[in-house]
Amino acid sequence: MGAWPQLWPPLVLALLLTALLGQSPGAEAQGCSVNPTIVEIEENTHRSEALAHLVIPDGQQVVLGPSTTTGAFRIEGTELFLNVTPDYEDTPWLFAELQCMRGTTLVTTLNVDVVVLDLNDNAPEFPFSSLEKSVEEDTKVDTTIIPEEELEAQDLDQNDILFYTLRELTQGASSFFSLVGENRPALKLTRTLDYDKFSSMTLELLARDTWEENEQPSHTATATLILTVLPTDLRPPWFLPCSYSDGYVCIQAQYHGAVPTGHTLSEPLVLRPGPIYAKDGDTAIGQRIIYSLLSGNQDATFTIDAASGNLTMAKSVPHPMTFLLVVKGEQEDLARYSVTQVTVEARAATGSPPYFAQTLYRGIVAPGSTAGVAVQDATAPPEPLRLHAQDDDFPDLNSAITYRVTNCSEFRMDGEALLTASSELPQDHIFYCEVEAKNTVTESTATTVVEIHVLVQNPLPTEPSGYSARDMAALGGTLGGLLLLALVGLVFLSLKLYGHQLKCCARKVLEPVPRGLDNQAFQSDPYDDDNASVSSTPNAEPAPPSPPVADPDPAPPSPAPSDSAPGSPAAPVRTQGSPEAVRSILTKERRPESGYKAVWFGEDIGAEADVVVLNTPGMDGADAEADDDDDPENTYCINVQARGSRELFVRETPAARVRPATTVQT
Repeated sequence: MGAWPQLWPPLVLALLLTALLGQSPGAEAQGCSVNPTIVEIEENTHRSEALAHLVIPDGQQVVLGPSTTTGAFRIEGTELFLNVTPDYEDTPWLFAELQCMRGTTLVTTLNVDVVVLDLNDNAPEFPFSSLEKSVEEDTKVDTTIIPEEELEAQDLDQNDILFYTLRELTQGASSFFSLVGENRPALKLTRTLDYDKFSSMTLELLARDTWEENEQPSHTATATLILTVLPTDLRPPWFLPCSYSDGYVCIQAQYHGAVPTGHTLSEPLVLRPGPIYAKDGDTAIGQRIIYSLLSGNQDATFTIDAASGNLTMAKSVPHPMTFLLVVKGEQEDLARYSVTQVTVEARAATGSPPYFAQTLYRGIVAPGSTAGVAVQDATAPPEPLRLHAQDDDFPDLNSAITYRVTNCSEFRMDGEALLTASSELPQDHIFYCEVEAKNTVTESTATTVVEIHVLVQNPLPTEPSGYSARDMAALGGTLGGLLLLALVGLVFLSLKLYGHQLKCCARKVLEPVPRGLDNQAFQSDPYDDDNASVSSTPNAEPAPPSPPVADPDPAPPSPAPSDSAPGSPAAPVRTQGSPEAVRSILTKERRPESGYKAVWFGEDIGAEADVVVLNTPGMDGADAEADDDDDPENTYCINVQARGSRELFVRETPAARVRPATTVQT
């Protein structure tokens, strides 16, 4: 109890203060509050509603503290608002410091954290728009050409994974290069390079921030890669022309020539298929070639120019023989070389003059061609035109024959080839050049004329644009089917129009040919003893040919009444085959019955007669009357058989045509 008197003064003072401020003793403990204290918001979102609600006791106020993100928040009454549209890449986190004040006294401090959520709103970016890289032609396959670090793209979005692809801008480039992986953009070589085919290739590198291309949202970055191939010395010299070349290998030319014995030719030898010439197999490097003779040069008969490769004679050859010269072509840097064979025949010559097989040759050349371009053969472009003067002593080639152009300064001869000597050839112009061939041994010459057209040549046809191999195969199948239908239709039409003739021919081919008879349709009558005896005689001589008839178409006598016509045949007589198809043809009048074949005989008909059919199958009576000529084109085959001594019968078989007159034995 003794201590209470000492506590009363402070208690009274506290009660007085509470009364003056109108606040209960527990109110100060309540203070200010805010809800929520952590807010999540997607970037690029404009938030118009309040972020948080404030509870502010009476007598206090809330202000933004100095740690608040500058300009990001504002307080309106008891609400906290966001002033900005958040961007994760700029500020991934916003902070609001709320100070609860009583007057100038800080009562409490509250915090509100705004977490900005990242969205895929940024496209990846390469550190370059175009990148050039050189690569040696002999680079090994699977070598990394450009490392991953140089090709990586950057994406500001936090969780994006980039996917890389290559797209060829130079056709075929994608077969040489590839990426290590879809998420690893290192560029590697997948195929051996070839400078002659691809000296430079361009690719497009793409980086996408989604796995699926059509996924939304999705962004893609592109960059250009330019790969320049540096040539490397990979190939030896090639002696031209190659009989086969694929850019890697060359089946080299071998050369042939012929020289006369007993003479030394002063000019370089003319060889086939052309002069000795080699070039560096690596076209881009183009090392100069040095020529030399390795072997086969007996008695040092020949020399070769080290720079040009021209082969000349150092001395004459005394007798016919063959030289097999081995020529070496070596690069100037001595790194690589090749060899070829030159065959030179030494032949004895009688001095026959040269001559050209044609008096006029025709060639073509493109306008604007530089000097040294070969004139093409107009009959077989783009083959070069070759002017070969023949020599009876040298059936293939005479190296003693030289060529020159006598009247055209725009062209010159190089062996048997005609080359341009000027680069200023007017378009659509025609040159007439005289070419002289001279045998340097006999001094005899021959000349010819070459007509040269300067014109633009159409390019050689290639595979039609827009058509694939499958399309062409389908087109070929369709055309083949149409052709088959056309052939079937043609056969059907032929059978319909000429079937009866083909049947007759087929029957006649199958019938045995009687010996000693001119008419193959004649057969011995088994009822005729005379014929039987003749047929049974093995060595019977054929009947002599009948004498020519003076009038092949004599005018018939006036016909008698039909019921008593002299010489009229009786009813059809039976014979081999169908009896209805057999009629008598011994008559002197024309009959209009359908299918009837009238045959006319002279008044003095003997043992032999020339039988000619005067009407064609299928004619009616009027047509038969109108057809009075013995036209061989209207003569058809008939089967003539003998009945008795004078009466003839014909089996109606309209078919293949026979000779205008057929000898018949009766």
